[in-house]
Amino acid sequence: MKLPGTWQRRLAAVLLPVLLMGLMAFSLPQPANAARGGRLGGGSFAPRALPRSGSSGFGRSAVRGGGFGGGGFGFPFIIPFFGFGGGGLLGMLMLFAVVGLLLNGFRSAMGGAGTMGSPREAMAERDGPVTIAQVQIGLLASARQLQQDLRQLASSADTDTATGLQRLLQDVTLALLRNPEYWVYGNGEAGQVGFSVAEATFNNLSMTERSKLDAETTINVAGQRSRGDAGQHAAASEYIAVTLLVASRSSIQLPKLTTADDLRTILRLLGSIPSGNLLSLEVIWQPDGNEDVLTSTDLVTLYPELQAL
Repeated sequence: MKLPGTWQRRLAAVLLPVLLMGLMAFSLPQPANAARGGRLGGGSFAPRALPRSGSSGFGRSAVRGGGFGGGGFGFPFIIPFFGFGGGGLLGMLMLFAVVGLLLNGFRSAMGGAGTMGSPREAMAERDGPVTIAQVQIGLLASARQLQQDLRQLASSADTDTATGLQRLLQDVTLALLRNPEYWVYGNGEAGQVGFSVAEATFNNLSMTERSKLDAETTINVAGQRSRGDAGQHAAASEYIAVTLLVASRSSIQLPKLTTADDLRTILRLLGSIPSGNLLSLEVIWQPDGNEDVLTSTDLVTLYPELQAL
C-alpha cells in the first residue's frame, strides 16, 4: 500500500490538534428525569462480497491507494465531517472516528512501512463511506396516536430482514408526517464515515440515545420483541421525543432543519432510502407508557440540539 506523502503528514499534523480541541468543546447531556421509552430497528454492517477471480487472495485492485490505511478511507472522505452544524452529539462521535484514523495514519507514517490490510479491511474500503443520519423530533404530548402507532409497529414490524427494515422506516416516517400539527422542535444531522468504523459510530450513537431512557418497555430489534405495560392512567406529560438513526450506503443530503417544511423534506428523504442501501435503523422514543412524563425541562436537558420549528 502506498505510504502517506509529506503533504498528508503535514495536513494530519495540523488537523489532529484542531479535532482534539473540538472534542473537548463538546459536552454530553446532563442527567435528567428520563421516562420509560421504546426502541425499534435492526440491520447489519456486513461488507459486500468481492467478485470471484481466478487468483487467490486480495490483489491491489481491491484497495484504493493513496490514503491512510486502517480506517477504510483517506483524506478525501474527511471533508464531509466539517458539514456537521451546531456541535451536536453526532458531530462529536464523527470527530472521534476521524481522530482515531489520524492517529493510525501517524503510526503508519512514523513506522516507515505499510502493509496490505486484511481481507475484511479490503472489502470495507471497497464498500466506500457510509452515511449516518440522526433526526430528533420533539412533539406535543397530545400526539397520543403516534405513541400507539409506534407500539403497534413493535408488535407487527419485521426487523430481521432488509425489506422489513425499509418498510419499518417508511411506516415510522409516515406516522410522523401525519402529525405535523404536533411538531414543536427538531434537529437533523448527517455525515459520512469509513465503512470499517461505521458500525462502531452507529452503536455509540444508539447507546447515547438509549441512555436517555429510564427503561426500555417496548422493544422490537432484530426480531427480538418485548412489550411492557403501558399503564392505565394518562399522566400530564408535556412532550414526546422521537429519534431516528439511519445508516445508508447511499449519500443522504439533509437540508438545515429550521422549519416544519425542512422536517417534512428530511422525513421524506429518509423514507425513500431503498432496502438495498439501508444498513441499519433505530427508532427510539419516550415516553412510551401512559403514566410516564417528559417535561419541557427534561426535553431541553436530554436533547440540547433541538431547535424550535
